[in-house]
Amino acid sequence: MINFKLDLEKTLNSALFILERLGGRSDFHKLFKVLYFADQKHLATYGMPITGDLYVAMKNGPVPSELYDVFKSVRDFPAHAGDNPNLFAVTNGYNIAAKRNPDIDTLSESNIECLIEAIDENRQLNFNQLTLKSHNTAWEAASNDEMSVIEIAREGGANDEMLKYIELNLENQIIFSNYATSW
Repeated sequence: MINFKLDLEKTLNSALFILERLGGRSDFHKLFKVLYFADQKHLATYGMPITGDLYVAMKNGPVPSELYDVFKSVRDFPAHAGDNPNLFAVTNGYNIAAKRNPDIDTLSESNIECLIEAIDENRQLNFNQLTLKSHNTAWEAASNDEMSVIEIAREGGANDEMLKYIELNLENQIIFSNYATSW
C-alpha cells in the first residue's frame, strides 16, 4: 500500500504537543486516536498528513505504526531506544508521559490547528467512545491491517478533487523516490 513518507521528528513533536495539551500524560490509545483524527483532518483539508506514519487497523482502532514502535522501544528496551527515552516515559505498560515540551518549530500552523481541533474534539471521550468513533470505513477497508491514505482522507470528508490531489502527491512521491535512488 502506498503511503506518505514518515516525518519522525514531526511525529514525535506532534505526540509531545498532544501530551502537553492533555496535561503531560495519556494512555497510548487516546494519544493514538487523537493523532489519527488530526492526521485525517489535515489530510482531508490540505492533502498531506501531519506525520506520514502508516496507520494500522488494530482491534481498538487505528494505530500509528512507527510511533507505536517508538513507545514500545522506550517501554521494553529503554537502553536501546536512542534519543526517545529523553522524550517519553512509559508507565504501567500503556501510559505515556512527556519528558519535555514539543519543539513547536517542527509543526506548521495548519499542523497545530488540526492537532488542537482533534484534541478538543476527543479529549473527553473514553476508551470505548474513541474505539467506536475510529472504527470507521477507513478502518474497515484496511488491507492486511494497513489503512489506505485515500480511505482515511475520504472518511475525513475530502472531496473528489482533494482525493485526486492526494493520489497525485503519492504518485509524485514514488516517482521522486525512485529518481533519487537511481543517482
